[in-house]
Amino acid sequence: MAQNTVARVWEIAQPVAETLGLTLWDVVFEKEGANYYLRVYIDKEGGVGIDDCVAMSHALDGPLDEADPIDRAYNLQVSSPGLERRLTRPFHFTWAQGKPVILRLIRPCDGQREFHGTLTGYSEDGAVTLALDAETEMTAQKNEIAFVKADDLDF
Repeated sequence: MAQNTVARVWEIAQPVAETLGLTLWDVVFEKEGANYYLRVYIDKEGGVGIDDCVAMSHALDGPLDEADPIDRAYNLQVSSPGLERRLTRPFHFTWAQGKPVILRLIRPCDGQREFHGTLTGYSEDGAVTLALDAETEMTAQKNEIAFVKADDLDF
């Protein structure tokens, strides 16, 4: 259900973000404890401020209420994707091409689970390639990856 909810909310939120001059980075619907959260992550050139988050939240309230894509009570949170933003969608990997990223594997490879490198490739099937140094490259398949996130602290 969460997948369909996310897709429907994305359809609603995308034009709202564009109208405000923002990029819709991600939509996540998840349960934490007894509560459900709809998290909408926005971005823009030069960074997102609190006023952008408030504007998006207010502009999204009406369309979400009208479409009613979620059949339970939830909390709406709008924020920036942050410094170490997760890369989950194909356009995220396009954005991060040539930039430093952190890749964590589900299971260790040669005793190591976390790798820091430069993103050099992403395939449609979800394989991610990193240059770990000038001579070493690694590729991990989607089913091996716990997460990939930008290593913005190195930008």
